[in-house]
Amino acid sequence: MAELRFDGQTVVVTGAGGGLGKAYALFFASRGAKVVVNDLGGSFKGEGQSSKAADVVVDEIRAAGGKAVANYDSVENGENIIETAIKEFGRIDVLLNNAGILRDVSFKNMSDADWDLIIKVHVKGAYKCARAAWPHFRKQKYGRVINTASAAGLFGSFGQCNYSAAKLSQVGFTETLAKEGYKYNIICNVIAPIAASRMTQTVMPPDILENLKPDWVVPLVAVLVHSSNKHETGSIFEVGGGHIAKLRWERAKGALLKTGPSLTPGAVLKKWNNVNDFSEPSYPSGVADFMSLLEEAQKLGDNEPGEQLDFTGKVALITGAGGGLGRSYALLFAKYGASVVVNDLVNPDDVVQEIQKLGGKAVGNKASAEDGDAVVKAAIDAYGRVDIIVNNAGILRDKAFANMEDKMWDQVIAVHLHGTFKVTKAAWPYMLKQKYGRIVNTTSTSGIYGNFGQANYAAAKLGILGFSRALAREGAKHNINVNTIAPNAGTNMTRSIMPEEMVQAFKPEQVAPMVVALCSDKVPKPPTGLLFEVGSGWHARTRWQRSGGHGFPIDVKLTPEAILKAWSDIINFDDGRADHPEDSQDGLKSIMNNMQNKSGGIQGAGETNTEILENIKKAKGMQSEGSKFKYDDRDVILYNLSIGAKRTELPLVYENSDSFQALPTFGVVPYFGAEVPWNIDDILPNFNPMMLLHGEQYLEIRKFPIPTTATLVSYPKLVEVVDKGKSAIMVSGTTTKDANTGEDVFYNESSAFIRGSGGFGGSSKGTNRGAATAVHQPPKRKPDAVVEEATTEEQAALYRLNGDRNPLHIDPDFSKVGGFKTPILHGLCFFGISGKHVYQTYGPFKNIKVRFAGTVLPGQKLRTEIWKEDNRVIFQTIVVETGKPCIAGAGAELMGDGKAAKL
Repeated sequence: MAELRFDGQTVVVTGAGGGLGKAYALFFASRGAKVVVNDLGGSFKGEGQSSKAADVVVDEIRAAGGKAVANYDSVENGENIIETAIKEFGRIDVLLNNAGILRDVSFKNMSDADWDLIIKVHVKGAYKCARAAWPHFRKQKYGRVINTASAAGLFGSFGQCNYSAAKLSQVGFTETLAKEGYKYNIICNVIAPIAASRMTQTVMPPDILENLKPDWVVPLVAVLVHSSNKHETGSIFEVGGGHIAKLRWERAKGALLKTGPSLTPGAVLKKWNNVNDFSEPSYPSGVADFMSLLEEAQKLGDNEPGEQLDFTGKVALITGAGGGLGRSYALLFAKYGASVVVNDLVNPDDVVQEIQKLGGKAVGNKASAEDGDAVVKAAIDAYGRVDIIVNNAGILRDKAFANMEDKMWDQVIAVHLHGTFKVTKAAWPYMLKQKYGRIVNTTSTSGIYGNFGQANYAAAKLGILGFSRALAREGAKHNINVNTIAPNAGTNMTRSIMPEEMVQAFKPEQVAPMVVALCSDKVPKPPTGLLFEVGSGWHARTRWQRSGGHGFPIDVKLTPEAILKAWSDIINFDDGRADHPEDSQDGLKSIMNNMQNKSGGIQGAGETNTEILENIKKAKGMQSEGSKFKYDDRDVILYNLSIGAKRTELPLVYENSDSFQALPTFGVVPYFGAEVPWNIDDILPNFNPMMLLHGEQYLEIRKFPIPTTATLVSYPKLVEVVDKGKSAIMVSGTTTKDANTGEDVFYNESSAFIRGSGGFGGSSKGTNRGAATAVHQPPKRKPDAVVEEATTEEQAALYRLNGDRNPLHIDPDFSKVGGFKTPILHGLCFFGISGKHVYQTYGPFKNIKVRFAGTVLPGQKLRTEIWKEDNRVIFQTIVVETGKPCIAGAGAELMGDGKAAKL
């Protein structure tokens, strides 16, 4: 592949005096570009100034024969930075908005200066540089922009409300620039890099920083800004430590309710599972078709009322409540008993009088949301507390980016982003003291997906989402819930961008029930940190989806050309590896896993380890002496109870029941702990038990009905070891026989995925063993059956009595070492629960195969979605609270036609 070059182009890099910016500057200069090295020369906290940082980089580039010039301006003066490029090199082709600072502090201690400086550098700075470059890009019909987000922005980070807001704002900003720039061949993308720098050294351990060099980020940026990239625009990439993945928005199908009087908060909560149902997701790039949704909603019958909410004794503060959405919120809260503070810069009094005439309690407050202290003081003076905040105040200053003025940018950021911060900050001490708070912040589909002419609004609105997600993490332990909505309604604000008939049709009353529901105490777990799109009677949660991506060996220099070869893997969301990250730990997962990826572990790259191969061959021929397992009805009842059997299900819990039975998945219990005849260290190089994951489980029931008392003998055998390059898969098969008759009762195959143990020269593909290796893909239709069941807080404590005493499932200190905040449920426990759901729905099965796809915490609810295909069922199990699968690619072969459901 030809080397990607940048000859004749000018690249501007902000914050290029060190870290990632310096790596950008050196790379692009080495590939022929002329580079403007911008750096203010201050500290990572934004203090001080010096020309030294930029000069050192320029000198290094020139010494290597490259062309570079220094610029020492703050990014607030972006026009000066771009002017340097034009003056020195006559053009600008690529802008890398990289400059950044940190001011980490808990929200309760965050000062205005901590907030303002972060927003000024990250948000205003990116805008100023891009705005100054934009006319040049349009004139030459060519431009490339990279803006910089972070995991803190994507997921929210404790102690980084300011930084999270600033960083997620870059996503909305970028998506808008991508839409506006596309017809001018201006390509704009955003990256969330994990790279060692003077900023990250304060929050990441040294051993991790060692493998997070900026060199892992630069080649991706080179691919995105090269002239050969014509179409990858408006995209979000997570990159670092040799791993690259793409993120996109995933929208639930949602719940559509009839508009009108029966659309109540209780009705919305009644349909909460539908609101959060991702079984038929969409991957939008813009706003939903609200007119069609409204037409559908109006055809529906009246909604089930659900639970009646009561806000008596609660104080709700609504900003921008003089009309539109805010007025609708205020009226509904008052209707349900809340005392309402109606804030509006122009006229709060009409709404106050409207509430009072209806018998409600309300006071007015005439102040800008930017004066958060005055707004919250009105609540405290009138009612002595504040329980609920709905940050709703907003303005529009729409303009094509080429014509946007600083004043338009500043006003929108001030009212939406700064106003939300100020009101919330003023209320926070009261909420902390009373250990109670409900906050709903307002983003927009213009922020989530970007929108022509709204670069300022998109940046502000997605900044609010980043702020909300970080604040939700800080508030959770204090019973303060923070959620975000993207509403669609006709108001005086939207009248300037919507046809009048839409303004009339999209009523604020169609949004208000969701807001009131979110501020209640009735929201199922998780009740905080979520994003919802709402309007026209439609309510849907929106979340991230991340591609499986691609990991590159960390001991080989990464190049843009190598990334291009792997591009289809990087952006592939449909190969079964995509996930749904929800926090910074999720964000780091793929990158941390890639730390074991060494070139020697890639098939064909290293020498064949003949000793390991010989040991595997010997181990496969070893015979087990057999391990006895004696059980009776007590053990059967214990197992059934441990996977959720109820006391009323007598065939499962009462030994004298005429149909007393063991649930089919009991077959995994007798073989567990059976002694294997081989030594794992002999057949796997670099084996570390901490790197082992239970990957798949196959169970075959060879005697039915399963005996409820017996003495069994299990004979484990090594089936195969598959060399996956940077990892290995070890498959063991165990035949369990009746000790008295010699009959086969069960056969189990267990696949263990071991990171860091591959690269020994073995076969890279496993053998086909029929049902044991079958891959089950769910059909692209609604499930034929869905079964939900909540696990209990004690589930893991009970299940371990079946024989798996791993402290990971009971000891909090041990689970933390394993990377889990709390002890997790056994995989074979939720395997059993899922198998029970299949059995209860379609009757007995001959065999069952699952792939473990995620963790379950005791107390979480499981939803098993089942599709029937002839005498076979395909299923997957989702953790309802997170929307993530814990079991995927699963299937079972039924004994009959599946019409005789059991129990």
